[in-house]
Amino acid sequence: MKLASLKNGRDGKLVVVSNDITRYTDATRVAPSLQAALDDWENIAPGLMELAQGLETGSVPVERFHERECASPLPRAYQWADGSAYINHVELVRKARGAEVPASFYEDPLMYQGGSDTFLGPRDDIVMPTDDGWGIDMEGEVAVITGDVPMGVSADEAGAYIRLIMLVNDVSLRGLIPGELAKGFGFFQSKPSSAFSPCAVTPDELGDAWQDGAVHLPLIVNYNGKPFGKAHAGKDLTFNFPKLIAHAAKSRPLSAGTIIGSGTVSNKLDGGPGKAIAEGGDGYSCIAEIRMIETIYDGEAKTPFMKFDDTVEIKMKDKEGKSIFGAIHQKVSKYER
Repeated sequence: MKLASLKNGRDGKLVVVSNDITRYTDATRVAPSLQAALDDWENIAPGLMELAQGLETGSVPVERFHERECASPLPRAYQWADGSAYINHVELVRKARGAEVPASFYEDPLMYQGGSDTFLGPRDDIVMPTDDGWGIDMEGEVAVITGDVPMGVSADEAGAYIRLIMLVNDVSLRGLIPGELAKGFGFFQSKPSSAFSPCAVTPDELGDAWQDGAVHLPLIVNYNGKPFGKAHAGKDLTFNFPKLIAHAAKSRPLSAGTIIGSGTVSNKLDGGPGKAIAEGGDGYSCIAEIRMIETIYDGEAKTPFMKFDDTVEIKMKDKEGKSIFGAIHQKVSKYER
């Protein structure tokens, strides 16, 4: 089942989307918003599934689905916590500044709590007051939406609480990160509003690509219209989603509608850092990673961060080459108050 939220008020209008992402049917008679559906998932999901089946057989009213009309599946959420499941990304960050990765990082996930009150729609611009010195970067990720998760849930149990899966552009301001981390209190200004894919899908929609709490497909990132990354989301994974959920729920319950991100999808190549697609590698899911590799091998970073009018596209295709979630497609624009 594929769900989306059309732009309508603060929480969007819930619709069920066809498998080929071309049509939708209004789901508001079942639940007015995705958050409302998640709050009573056991009772509401069957009605949504019935609409999904009717959409494929033609037994329900149908309208044309346009991704540009979508808000994020959850236009705002009670919680957004982003992990770092791909340790290759962490290793590169630390190696570029001559630091070792602590042994605990391989056993205990990194995670930060991001702002969740103003998510961007999948086609909304990334608006910034400046593109000079802030280091605007995209981060291609996978995320899950949970139901109500009890405190202290184990990783073995946590997978049962995953309701939906989607893609993320976790926008990062690399130039602001060092100053914030130096204060010892984590990210805030350096992590502006993130964007999510047009559709959020139930795990069964992925078939055998959903295994062991992870999505086993490449994440496609195009930058300014050119291939930038196709890192495989099921490879080089230190922590799967059940482990990330268990980490987040160690000392608190998680409310229905909590979003847990994977962190930047990142692959190794022959045991070392990845390579650009043009060089025969799988590329990157963020600009910072290629800059880290340039620093390691060339002594300095050469690839600039995003500037006004730069564009990024993030999507994922099934084994038949069909889009699963729709595409995040954003442009960096000047913020005018």
